[in-house]
Amino acid sequence: MKEFTYTGHPARVVFGSGTVRQIASEVERLGCKRALVLSTSHQAHEAVALSRLLGHLAVGRFTSAEIHTPVAVTQRAVETADEVKADCLVAIGGGSAIGLGKAITLHRKLPQIAVPTTYAGSEMTPILGQTDNGLKTTIRNTSLLPKAVIYDVNFTLSLPPALSATSGMNAMAHAVEALYAKDGNPVISMLALEAIRALSDSLPAIMKDPSDVEARTKALYGAWLCGIALGTTGMALHHKLCHTLGGSFNLPHSETHTVVLPHAAAFNAPAVGGALDKVAEILGAKQPGDGLYEFARMIGAPVGLKEIGMPEDGLDQAAEIATQNPYWNPRPFTKQQIRSLLDDAYFGRPPSN
Repeated sequence: MKEFTYTGHPARVVFGSGTVRQIASEVERLGCKRALVLSTSHQAHEAVALSRLLGHLAVGRFTSAEIHTPVAVTQRAVETADEVKADCLVAIGGGSAIGLGKAITLHRKLPQIAVPTTYAGSEMTPILGQTDNGLKTTIRNTSLLPKAVIYDVNFTLSLPPALSATSGMNAMAHAVEALYAKDGNPVISMLALEAIRALSDSLPAIMKDPSDVEARTKALYGAWLCGIALGTTGMALHHKLCHTLGGSFNLPHSETHTVVLPHAAAFNAPAVGGALDKVAEILGAKQPGDGLYEFARMIGAPVGLKEIGMPEDGLDQAAEIATQNPYWNPRPFTKQQIRSLLDDAYFGRPPSN
């Protein structure tokens, strides 16, 4: 076994059904008395319900969180936090709401409690991705980690099947890249493979019956592990491409991860010494990229960037941006190779192995 360094992040996780009822006690456990509740406009009703559970501990709501965490939205949210004299944040939703909480924390050092309702995994990472002037950048700092995460399976029961599929694939992407991360280690690899197994088992069942509580529980468990994998290892080509496509072309987050993942995995597989062989085995395929591509098709997820709003005339620009300031990657690449990868992803072709 090669030498490695493992650093675990502090995390308090409350997992189960109906666990959101513990939200007030979690705020009080932090010694806080003035919570600002965060959500997107689409989940404003859940923010209202959460405020009711918090009672007098809720002093305001900001329900304008947006995908890719625009800096302008963060500025308005910080102003709201100041106005209500918030001493903590409670975010309910996916990566948009939880990412906004991290962005506010970056400016005001307020502790956050996250109540995830998707499989995005942002709640378990110290990573903030934010967009300004058409470019998405990331910041990694342990101070951005939520102080507590409440996983309530009940919230995922209403997650539409299509979003469940792409959100689950988004989570898988975190685990796949962790398997060959520069700072990867056996502990995280074990968690990542367990996460991929859990999601590969549960997502098809959810497509058949979205109200299947057992499948929903297993998927949320897998997503939690995927978040840990992302939060404790570095990102590579897959995430760089998704950040480029999302930040510069405003593509939907989970759908972008879904489409890009098979292609990034196929590109890196020859350079990672069999690190992705188990992924192929779990998915019943000979190659990891093929397995991920066919799995996405099986659960009805999009496989082409064209399907999710990417303009074909933006592919050259995307390849340029992605290669200007690349993340570390196990396999070196050229702009032309990335352009070719994006072409396959755009038209929904199977990945080039």
